[in-house]
Amino acid sequence: MSLLGNLVSQVARQAMDPADVQHNPVNQRADTRRTGGLGDILGSVLGGSQGGGYNPQQYDRRPDNGFGLDDIIGGLTGGAQRGGVSAGAGGLGDILGSVLGGQRNQSGFGGKGMLIAVLMPMVLSWIKRNGGLSGALSKITGMGYENQARSWMSNQQDNENLDPNDVNRLFDESEIQQVAARTGANEAEVRQGIAELLPEVVNQLTPKGNLDTEAEANEEIDQIISQLSNRLGTLR
Repeated sequence: MSLLGNLVSQVARQAMDPADVQHNPVNQRADTRRTGGLGDILGSVLGGSQGGGYNPQQYDRRPDNGFGLDDIIGGLTGGAQRGGVSAGAGGLGDILGSVLGGQRNQSGFGGKGMLIAVLMPMVLSWIKRNGGLSGALSKITGMGYENQARSWMSNQQDNENLDPNDVNRLFDESEIQQVAARTGANEAEVRQGIAELLPEVVNQLTPKGNLDTEAEANEEIDQIISQLSNRLGTLR
């Protein structure tokens, strides 16, 4: 079973969709604002993901072999064999690694799907650096975002997302600049994406509305980062 499987696989499918760059282009004039639910950028990615819409409150906890790993990796490799992709949460790292590795080897930039795919390991690494799920939530609540954090953990209400202008209180400016340079997005779009993605990641890691799944969540984050590091180099 996996906590982040549905989110990661939907993002990966959209990131590898050749039409994403036309339908959801980056480096547009960005009117950053505090959003709710999936928000503007993440909502455009997940609402247009291949294979149907994404329901943020559907915690179906699919089995390890139920995320379409073969389909996703096959699409990235032109139908070639899976190439050692493992099942489970580690497989999610393989998915992201394949998507991001393919993006590095392509000319030009992708669309908003690729922006969210690039932001995913950045958000997961931030949670890990801050002591795992409970440590990250403690930092967020200690900065005055208690109501927002409570909504992220709830399985009965929409996320109260961060104000994009507050993202620099959590992430280094250099990280934001690196993502912008890699994806072609402007820095305002990067902040907006983080402000919407971080809440949804926490939402999926807390399907019971509390920290009962913290050990599983932290283990899954470690596995995904480990898989990514093996494919793309060490992540902080």
